[in-house]
Amino acid sequence: MKTDYLLDPEDAERAQRVEDALSEALLPVAPAPERASALRAGLLARVQASREAGRQCITLRLDEGEWRPLVPGVRVKRLGRGQRAVLLELAPGAALPAHRHHEDEECVVLRGDALLGETVVRAGDYHLARARSRHGRVSSHGGALLYLRGTPIGHPAQTLRDVVTGWLPGEGETPVTVRAGEGAWAEFAPGVRTRLLREDGETRSFLVRLEPGSELAAATRAADAECLVLDGEAFFGDTLLRAGDYQQVPTGSHPPAVGSDSGALLFVRGTVGSAG
Repeated sequence: MKTDYLLDPEDAERAQRVEDALSEALLPVAPAPERASALRAGLLARVQASREAGRQCITLRLDEGEWRPLVPGVRVKRLGRGQRAVLLELAPGAALPAHRHHEDEECVVLRGDALLGETVVRAGDYHLARARSRHGRVSSHGGALLYLRGTPIGHPAQTLRDVVTGWLPGEGETPVTVRAGEGAWAEFAPGVRTRLLREDGETRSFLVRLEPGSELAAATRAADAECLVLDGEAFFGDTLLRAGDYQQVPTGSHPPAVGSDSGALLFVRGTVGSAG
């Protein structure tokens, strides 16, 4: 029973006790057998469809998967299947050497702060390093957890190539940094807002903010999208994901709807024309 209208505005506790007592006194109403059977069949069908959608998705929680050491004080965990995406964790004082990018690399800071060359990024910031650009030393004073997309980490020969060519002259195109509080939000659906970060004609990266009680319909999600929960928690079908959890929806699969009871912030990378 809703509490929008209090029986005694001056005594909210008493009003709540009265409402609770009235709720407990209500007798259950049993639907007709035919109606009960239809309700049960519909509920089971929805559960089955949600389970099938969940099986097709690749979900990796922050505390799951294999972390591997990269250099002293730095460890990495690969995400997805065939995706050049990783979580990179730097301990306080740890660093990576200067390197040159051979493809666009996207970075989202989940926790802490990092120095990317001469640019300081903090939790919630987005950083795009263009192909052929050079990054100076990457370090963290207090420790950081980063999401990287478009990285050769996990491919030793390509990683070595990036480090070696990092010593060549030329800085390349200037990186783009979007701070957590910057950029305009667009209304996508009731309680759902998006903020574009990058678009190259085929794919786009953006943030999605879900207000408490909102939902992003399955029909608006791309079938080849990657999604990382940055803050809060959200239900991907029947699967609850929290900050740091990752899900990939492979091509040809049917993505589930995404909703949040308490609100959430998501980073999404998918094809142009969808909300993820």
